[in-house]
Amino acid sequence: MVFSSAAFIYFFLPITAVAYFIIPNRIWKNVVLWAASLGFYAWGEPKFVIIMLLAVLAAYIGGLCVHYFEQTSKKGLKRFSFIVTVVLLVGNLFIFKYLNFAVDNLNLLGLDIAIPQIILPIGISFYTFQILSYVIDLYWGHVEVQKNPLYLCLYLSFFPQLIAGPIVRYQTVAKEIGQRHETMDDVEYGTKRFIRGLAKKVLLANNIALIAEIIYAGDPAVYGTAMYWLAAVAYSLQIYFDFSGYSDMAIGLGRIFGFHFLENFDHPYTSLSITEFWRRWHISLSSWFRDYIYIPLGGNRVKKSRWIINILIVWGLTGFWHGAQWNFFFWGIYYGVLLLLEKLFLAKYLERLPKVLRWLYAMIIVVIGWVLFNLTEPDKLLDALTWMFTWHPTNWIDVIAADTDILFGFLWIPLGLIFMLPIREKCHFGDSVLMKALGFVVYGAIFFVCIIFVISSSYNPFIYFRF
Repeated sequence: MVFSSAAFIYFFLPITAVAYFIIPNRIWKNVVLWAASLGFYAWGEPKFVIIMLLAVLAAYIGGLCVHYFEQTSKKGLKRFSFIVTVVLLVGNLFIFKYLNFAVDNLNLLGLDIAIPQIILPIGISFYTFQILSYVIDLYWGHVEVQKNPLYLCLYLSFFPQLIAGPIVRYQTVAKEIGQRHETMDDVEYGTKRFIRGLAKKVLLANNIALIAEIIYAGDPAVYGTAMYWLAAVAYSLQIYFDFSGYSDMAIGLGRIFGFHFLENFDHPYTSLSITEFWRRWHISLSSWFRDYIYIPLGGNRVKKSRWIINILIVWGLTGFWHGAQWNFFFWGIYYGVLLLLEKLFLAKYLERLPKVLRWLYAMIIVVIGWVLFNLTEPDKLLDALTWMFTWHPTNWIDVIAADTDILFGFLWIPLGLIFMLPIREKCHFGDSVLMKALGFVVYGAIFFVCIIFVISSSYNPFIYFRF
């Protein structure tokens, strides 16, 4: 189930919200959220709920052991419990996400290993990183042990952030799980934030997606260089509005139920460097790798050669986190190398350039990066890059004749370019009763238009489902 589906908007969310708010007891409110979250996850594939619950069980028992051995000053057993728990959680992720990939690559070396095709559970990368943050922070002494298994399970399975993030760390919501206060201001903010995210997803991402899909599925000789660059730009806008829209909906839903999630995007397409871009894009993932991988490896407090290796390790892992395909790894290394170049010498030269040139530099690199990210088939990836960097004319008549739906996609590109900017943050219309009423009317109209698109279209792709 996705947030932009009729089943979620018409049935799941209203039923869950009504059941939640009519119950005065905090414990039973959490039971409602827990039960609703398991039902939400089971909608896609019920058997994978067991996998998620086993991950919770491993973290729960491991956390109790770490806490007990800390209290009894048995440091060796504490470390052993921590390592076993991490191995179980990471091993679970490896089996379901990377085992087939590893075996396929080993077989290329002449081996003949046969295993069944393993189906990837939805959201396993997100919830594994979340539960790892609890175990690691507990081991480091940054959080208190959670002795209530229901609360730990609710933290991991809470439906707004379960399948596509943001990656919510336990310390962010630890107090709110047992003690939080829902207010009308929170409900109002959460509802508006959800509508904004829904509009990003349904109106912008879904419609702009048509351009990239049509071009990459068609004959390169028809589309030529210009259209391949347009496809790259379209995919860049699609993935931003798709993922940031989903994050907006998740943050809004969390706020409705009294949870305050951290921001996950900060207008990344206004960045003036690649370093800045990764401070603004998928913030929860970038900060997770920084705090749990990069800094423990030594960060930048080591000699330069080791620091370079640390950067490449982190970005290689970041690439593979997104998927068991080599293009994701190369995409990660691509950014690792670019970040190294900026940090080593390029940044001082960029600072001397006008802002518009720095922005063009960053955006061209980002758009090319999304081509590496998007096309998992080597032949298609090579064709796309070849046609982007060697001139081939576009046959506009054949483009339109091949698929007229592409014209509809063209209409949404200008809106995407406008709304990738911080337009809303710069517009403040006052706090008068009239302006507030007008705001409700505007949000109501946006929601109504979104519902029309949800009902009238069966096309509702979601990029981050595969992660």
